[in-house]
Amino acid sequence: MLAETRQEEILRMVEQNGSVTVQQLTECLGASESTVRRDLNALHKKGALVKVFGGAVQAETKISIKEEKVALRREQNMEEKRRIGKYAASLIEPEDFVYLDAGTTTGYMIPFLQEKTAAFVTNAVAHALRLSENGFRVILIGGELKAATEAIVGNEAYASLQKFHFTKGFWGTNGASETLGFTTPDINEAMIKGCAMRHTKQKYVLCDNSKFSHTSPVSFGAFSEAYIITDRMPDGIRDLSRIIIAEEEK
Repeated sequence: MLAETRQEEILRMVEQNGSVTVQQLTECLGASESTVRRDLNALHKKGALVKVFGGAVQAETKISIKEEKVALRREQNMEEKRRIGKYAASLIEPEDFVYLDAGTTTGYMIPFLQEKTAAFVTNAVAHALRLSENGFRVILIGGELKAATEAIVGNEAYASLQKFHFTKGFWGTNGASETLGFTTPDINEAMIKGCAMRHTKQKYVLCDNSKFSHTSPVSFGAFSEAYIITDRMPDGIRDLSRIIIAEEEK
């Protein structure tokens, strides 16, 4: 297939779906990954699409690289996060070994946790303190502290996580997309999230509805890889089999 024909097909797929991954393009076009990446680079330079980590999105789609501090994010969509956190906490069963990702939405789980036989591993300093104060066994992984998100990241944290095997895990995300998966602005945080996800049996991403309209530069997991707990049914999602709605209390 000629480069011009391939690139026209890439643009057609991006326009139809809003975003596309390198893997999808290699399968649909019958081209190598390096060829697809060259095509994406060429189209990105022309302004025809926006190349992101692992794929591309429409040129008019906003890619958010801004990362607000925890104190600001904690005040956003509080009621939705509380409902999501309460539902997620109800999923913890006796003797579960749980990974709890840094983030404000995962933090909303902590007041609702009841199962004292469960143990927790987290990369969030604030989460570890609150879990310990509430009488839970908690392991805080070591590494570099990222001030903006109060998360532990880096090579030491990555190496620590590889030793564990979790029964359940709960993650926050900056964006959620069927094609690009779960995304975050920072590659170091993406590495930690992705590593923990690979070492977890049952995976849950806590995601208020606003996150479905956002995309950040770095993917850390596929959309089909985890169940998504959200506050209401998102628009434009074709596969709803892994969406869990945290209903409003009556």
